[in-house]
Formats: sequence, structure tokens, C-alpha cells
Amino acid sequence: MPNNSRNDLRIARHERLRKRITGTSERPRLAVYRSLKHITAQIIDDSTGQTLCSAGTLEKEIGVTGNAAGAKKIGAELAKRALAKGISKVVFDRGGFRYHGRIAGLAEGAREAGLEF
Repeated sequence: MPNNSRNDLRIARHERLRKRITGTSERPRLAVYRSLKHITAQIIDDSTGQTLCSAGTLEKEIGVTGNAAGAKKIGAELAKRALAKGISKVVFDRGGFRYHGRIAGLAEGAREAGLEF
């Protein structure tokens, strides 16, 4: 039984979201995870269970931090990698986090770089 910590409540919200949101091969799922210092995103085809591409602040070659501006750059980098693999439409999975700040920044960066959702 969860102790209703902040993370337990987020996981419950994410489980509710995942009942409706699934990634297919035509429209894979863009899943976002935000920690206190970092933000990561990956594009997942749930029908095969494969991660098609990913980007995050832990990658040295991207060289950004986990703030709002860094999240926007992560979104743009992820969109660039997805478009290179022929993925242009995705379903956005905010992971139980509020669509605000770094999560919204990542989505905005991905949209500006050419992903549709």
C-alpha cells in the first residue's frame, strides 16, 4: 500500500494516464521523466516494447543542465533524432508530472523542432 508520498501520487497519476495513452508503430509514445537535477525523454513503441530513441541531460555530448532552457534543448535534440529515424508523430506521455515548467519546455522544444503531438 502506498504511503502517499509525492512520488507515489505521481506514479498513481501516471498509471491513470497509461490506461488511455499507448504508443503504436505509427504514433509512438514520447515518455518524459523529470528528477530534481535531470530530465530525460524517450520515444517508445509499446506494441514491441522497444525504445526507438532517447535524449537526456545525462548525455555529455548534449551538454545541458536540467533547467527549463535545458529541457527545451533536450526536446529539440529528441525531435531531431526521431525525425532522422522517420518518426514525425508521437503521443505525449507526461509521466504523471504537471504540464508546467520543464515538462512543458521539453514539449515545446520538440514541437518547434518538428514533432507533431
